Amino acid sequence: MAMGGLISNRNLASFIASGNGFHNQRGIHGVEISNRVIFPNALCRNHHHQPRKLLSLQASLHRELVRRTSFGCFLQPGNLEHHHSIRFKKNTSRPYYKSSEESDITEEVVDSLSSSSADGSAEAVLVQGNLQSPWWQRFPRRWVIVLLCFASFLLCNMDRVNMSIAILPMSQQYNWNSATVGLIQSSFFWGYLLTQILGGIWADKFGGKVVLGFGVVWWSIATVMTPIAAKLGLPFLLVVRAFMGIGEGVAMPAMNNMLSKWIPVSERSRSLALVYSGMYLGSVTGLGFSPMLINKFGWPSVFYSFGSLGSIWFLLWLKYAYSSPKDDPDLSEEEKKIILGGSKPREPVTVIPWKLILSKPPVWALIISHFCHNWGTFILLTWMPTYYNQVLKFNLTESGLLCVLPWFTMAVLANVGGWIADTLVSRGLSITSVRKIMQSIGFLGPAFFLTQLSRVKTPAMAVLCMACSQGADAFSQSGLYSNHQDIGPRYAGVLLGLSNTAGVLAGVFGTAATGYILQRGSWDDVFKVAVGLYLIGTLVWNLFATGERVLD
Repeated sequence: MAMGGLISNRNLASFIASGNGFHNQRGIHGVEISNRVIFPNALCRNHHHQPRKLLSLQASLHRELVRRTSFGCFLQPGNLEHHHSIRFKKNTSRPYYKSSEESDITEEVVDSLSSSSADGSAEAVLVQGNLQSPWWQRFPRRWVIVLLCFASFLLCNMDRVNMSIAILPMSQQYNWNSATVGLIQSSFFWGYLLTQILGGIWADKFGGKVVLGFGVVWWSIATVMTPIAAKLGLPFLLVVRAFMGIGEGVAMPAMNNMLSKWIPVSERSRSLALVYSGMYLGSVTGLGFSPMLINKFGWPSVFYSFGSLGSIWFLLWLKYAYSSPKDDPDLSEEEKKIILGGSKPREPVTVIPWKLILSKPPVWALIISHFCHNWGTFILLTWMPTYYNQVLKFNLTESGLLCVLPWFTMAVLANVGGWIADTLVSRGLSITSVRKIMQSIGFLGPAFFLTQLSRVKTPAMAVLCMACSQGADAFSQSGLYSNHQDIGPRYAGVLLGLSNTAGVLAGVFGTAATGYILQRGSWDDVFKVAVGLYLIGTLVWNLFATGERVLD
């Protein structure tokens, strides 16, 4: 018969419940103990003289309790510091037992409990053999890094897109035309371009923690300085916007460097998708809150409030972030094995093999595809509020709120795409095939929906097309944006710096060219250029990209 049937659980529970403090049937640290749970391994003062059968019974009872509750228990004379205890009073009730042999054993256990508790010398102490720490202490350290990077990218786009809303009242106040607005919007990319490759080199040499922390502090200060620079004059504003670009330029290479060390390949797509969705949610937050702040407090309030948030993030970053797993003293050995997968961590890069890197066709596939992708993305990022205001005739508040929908769609679908990509990899599909599928969706989806904008009749349909275009674009996070770590994890920061330099050039030329096109053409012309580049990117990517490591 099973051990649970040897002793009446109800009677034994009533026996135990006769002690003080046990009527609520709640165990140590708030763990529920039902009336079917029994306390085995009763060791009294004379436990050295107990018969062998009794010890065997105690062992069996102990295994049963551990199976049910993951807790063990033993009776020990005296007090034990730092443990909760349960004292027992003498109980006149007798447990039900099955046989005379078993009753002798069981009765001896119960009598031992009763006699020992008579003088208060016996004490029940829970052994925390399998007791787990709180969930926040067991939360994987690698995902703490991912969430901090997510937060930095949230701030990154909040501080970037606020200008696309604030530029409307600013242009009215300072009498800027479309060409001047395009110049101001593109000035951000002057600084952004400078630190792409440098940020990758610094991150690969000195670690992502230092570089990303520097970037957030730098661009937060520049954000706060923007209203002051605008009052001083256009040249000062252009310089401050370029300075802001310098800070944000190191963010992506530094993040890519850190995640290449912290995240195993089986979690790569969804971790990157989560981090990049921070950018999209940053756009949602910035575009959603900026109109309200402008209407209530004036346009300078957007820059002051958003810029100050960087200081909070920086304090958390200093406390919890580490450039690599080997630097984290709190990282468990189990998680370290998951991250490293049996391989030893590499030493930081000292020399960048530029000739080798630039000789690889997959590297050029990344560079060209990144340029094609960012042309369309940055046009939507910087010019959509103006499009909604001038073409769809929405006011300032409506322009900001409706711009939220495409970016929110990107945030959701980026994570969906990441989970799909990692699932496909885990089921045996090659990384190369996964990257090509996801990036093809990221190119052809936006191309299709942008071609529909000239055919829609209502503003609602135009917003829907924008949302679908951006949603499909988000699959790129599991395509080209994950590919740097695939082909050269040790040089992930430099590779992203290289390809994103091309992407920044697309932002500089695309943003400025859009203002030029709008003075002489229409929005249809703007979208046609973007669609053409999406198609070129699709062709290059599928011909030359790979998911295999080509740089060691």
